[in-house]
Amino acid sequence: MSAPGYRRVAAAQLRRDLALVWARRGDALQPVLFALMVASLFPLALGAEPDRLAPLAAGIVWVCVLLAGVLGLDALYRSDAEDGGLEQMLLSPAPLALLVAVRVLVHWLTTALPVILVAPLLAEMMALERPLLPVLMASLLLGSPLLSLVGAVIAALTVGLRRSGMLLPLLVMPLYVPVLVFGAGSVAAAAQGLDPQGALLLLAGGGILALVFAPLAAAAALRIAHS
Repeated sequence: MSAPGYRRVAAAQLRRDLALVWARRGDALQPVLFALMVASLFPLALGAEPDRLAPLAAGIVWVCVLLAGVLGLDALYRSDAEDGGLEQMLLSPAPLALLVAVRVLVHWLTTALPVILVAPLLAEMMALERPLLPVLMASLLLGSPLLSLVGAVIAALTVGLRRSGMLLPLLVMPLYVPVLVFGAGSVAAAAQGLDPQGALLLLAGGGILALVFAPLAAAAALRIAHS
């Protein structure tokens, strides 16, 4: 199949996945509602004083994005494994890694991106200093795709297991910690008057590497799980 043919298959896969999300658009609101609920717990636990919340604001927003992404990981391939869609992906003339990349894109669009769009509201709730908001948004835009890509590999490894709902977060959380550290650390560096560019570049570099290798690793894991 030629490159234009691959693009047509990928576009068809993207339209199909987005149509399925639109058909369950009530469920699509869950990541945002979950993030708002998690963020509202911190002022209740720590107190509503800005002096307490502001130093933790970036970390809290990052935790909300991370947990919202984990919320949708188990469904990344589960429905396809149950209704035969996974077999169609394996038999498709397009590379399986390309189809996996499209699925990861849909996951990011429907879980991370909505939370990123409300991140300014969350940051305002946490009394984050407004000059730090651009750094926070840059770190989220660079780091959140990395979360989806890494999560796609772990979800592919566990797709053949029944009752993997608890196992998946346990496996993926340790891999998310470096992304969380660099994402929140970039904002902390900017708050201290340091250059956050180093942490942002590490997030960008990790995202590029994951974009190249994660779909290939997830495709290999799906083939193993289906064999």
